[in-house]
Amino acid sequence: MSQSDEQTEQVSGSAVKRFLDRKDIEVSFQRYAIDALSAMAQGLFASLLIGTIFNTIGNVSGMTVFNDIGGFAQAMAGPAMACAIGHALKCPPLVLFSLITVGYAANTAGGAGGPLSVLVIAIIAAELGKAVSKETKVDILVTPAVTVGLGCALALLIGPWIGQVASAIGAFIMWATELQPFLMGIVVSVVVGVALTLPISSAAICAALSLTGLAGGAALAGCCAQMVGFAVASFRDNGWGGVVSQGLGTSMLQMGNIMRKPVIWVPAIVASAVTGPIATCVFAMQQNGPAIASGMGTCGLVGPIGLYAGWVSDGIAIGAVEWLGMALVCFVLPALVSWLVTFALRRAGVIADGDMKLDA
Repeated sequence: MSQSDEQTEQVSGSAVKRFLDRKDIEVSFQRYAIDALSAMAQGLFASLLIGTIFNTIGNVSGMTVFNDIGGFAQAMAGPAMACAIGHALKCPPLVLFSLITVGYAANTAGGAGGPLSVLVIAIIAAELGKAVSKETKVDILVTPAVTVGLGCALALLIGPWIGQVASAIGAFIMWATELQPFLMGIVVSVVVGVALTLPISSAAICAALSLTGLAGGAALAGCCAQMVGFAVASFRDNGWGGVVSQGLGTSMLQMGNIMRKPVIWVPAIVASAVTGPIATCVFAMQQNGPAIASGMGTCGLVGPIGLYAGWVSDGIAIGAVEWLGMALVCFVLPALVSWLVTFALRRAGVIADGDMKLDA
């Protein structure tokens, strides 16, 4: 390559970078795998999950108005996810509103793997829409035409394939958990639980893979263990405020402390490894509510509510064993195991006061 060609390539690369910067198009793991994925989970929560809760209330109370509300909310899952993703990607209004149609198309075409289809296609459509936004004098036509047209075309072309891949992965995990409930109970519980505490969305991962059944029960156990585990382990540092913020909010609040001292994660991880196989092998706990509930843990009590919703939808006669399993796996055992491990690590001088202190 000649010197002039190299200079031309450098100028071209600089022009592309300036264009992407001007359009706020950032191709990065942070933007797509963390920001967009976490936003997608919020969109799911505001549609599919809250709709399921309303449906459960309707089924239990016999008041059909709640079922109607739930149906409306669940039908909007695709648009809600896509708009949430667009908001995370900082889309201008016209692109954001155009994603409503894209989300519906991608979720419908993706079938059981609709959430993953929406994630991929909404990201592509959003960035393409941002690229053309306000670049012409007929922006009111060009921007929605590009966003909706290309987004829906992608939904038709690759949406079913993405959905099938997601469903196949989820089905494999559920099959493996049925085949090896002890080992996979540990693996699924620990992995999904760790994902919940990391700055990514375990709820969106479970939703994207349609993770329900016995594997969903293990995932729920792991997420509860992280949240309840950190709430109990850090009680000396944070008191009852920490119990509420972590036990009903999120264990992600501890990420800064984990980065400074990773050993504080051990009690919650051990609790996940203990409760996962208990959920699968002892109580045969199947989380057959919405898949997003498998990755929510005790956040707003969504995980236990999803578990109950699954019992209702499956027509299970709910008895003492079901309630005992929920109480032990979601609350009692995570608290007990994490407290014992934390106590041992404090006695050994590995964990000290202040290690898990949350910022006020």
